[in-house]
Amino acid sequence: MEMTTHCFDQSTTTTAIHGNDSEKTDDYDLNDFAQLFQSFEPMSIAVFSLVSVLGVLGNGVVIWVTGFKMNKTVNTVWHLNLAVADFLFAGFLPLNVTSLALGSHWPFGNFMCKLSTTLIFLNMFVSVYILVVISVDRCVSVVWPVWAQNHRNVRKASYVSLCVWILALILNAPYLYFMDTEQESGDKIICFDTLFDYKIRFQNQFHLHAIVITDFLLGFAVPFTVIVSCYGVIIHHVRRNHNLASQSSRSFKIIAAIIIVFFMCWAPFHIIALIELVIFTADTQSKTLLHIIAIGIPLSTNLAVLNSCMNPLLYVFIRQDFKDEVRKSILKVMETAFREQKTHQKEQTKL
Repeated sequence: MEMTTHCFDQSTTTTAIHGNDSEKTDDYDLNDFAQLFQSFEPMSIAVFSLVSVLGVLGNGVVIWVTGFKMNKTVNTVWHLNLAVADFLFAGFLPLNVTSLALGSHWPFGNFMCKLSTTLIFLNMFVSVYILVVISVDRCVSVVWPVWAQNHRNVRKASYVSLCVWILALILNAPYLYFMDTEQESGDKIICFDTLFDYKIRFQNQFHLHAIVITDFLLGFAVPFTVIVSCYGVIIHHVRRNHNLASQSSRSFKIIAAIIIVFFMCWAPFHIIALIELVIFTADTQSKTLLHIIAIGIPLSTNLAVLNSCMNPLLYVFIRQDFKDEVRKSILKVMETAFREQKTHQKEQTKL
């Protein structure tokens, strides 16, 4: 896969930005850029591998606890959907790790190329819109507590979550279309974003601008504005009601941490995407900006990927009810296992 802001591999970004146009930059600059970019591949392999393991295990536990062990509430529905989005993405990361380890060779076929890249943005949109829904839900519960008590229920929360997934899939449709595989040299196959094909970059400019700006606005700026506005209203009401303040300090701590971590992980990704868009569509390219991109793309992508394993850690460190439920569930599993083992040993002794 091509490691642009829309992908997770690092082999052809230099080609995508420069093409074969020797007038853009000299060979030294091009080679320097490529070497700097590829020097981050070992770090990406390490981060992707770590996030894959922690993301699958951590979010698997969250799905198990919120989906099967804890009482169904509106809040558990929100956290279950966050965990499912992160779990799906983390589960497909080994494909990207394998591709990087094989020198950016993509052996998994065209469909998996499209799907694996799409999942990062599905994860982004589902996560950010679930956070928006949570923020609006919290705001309504504080401002109109009686109405919220009469209308908030698990069924409606499930319907809202379904709508979020459908919206995220619609916003991800362009990645299913524009991602493609191509045989490069010998038997090497790359998975890349056709929008970043330098040879037809002027034909792609409209679609490229539309997708990058849409991702920034609908995947970051607008949700961030809504979330900040909701919490501004919440803080205003909490300050006027001291009883509400004592309750809010406990219930809002975990979601505030999740929101802060999410935007810290994704903000650099969107900033680099906008810079990359400017560079790719410019007639001439600045060596300084190229080096910023060479460093910024892998670092911002690794940071965005890291977000997929952060929520379970936040639950463990902040949320006491989650820790208690996990502890009880693990004890039950161990007790059942030991009981079955003892029963099996007794049966063997009788025999």
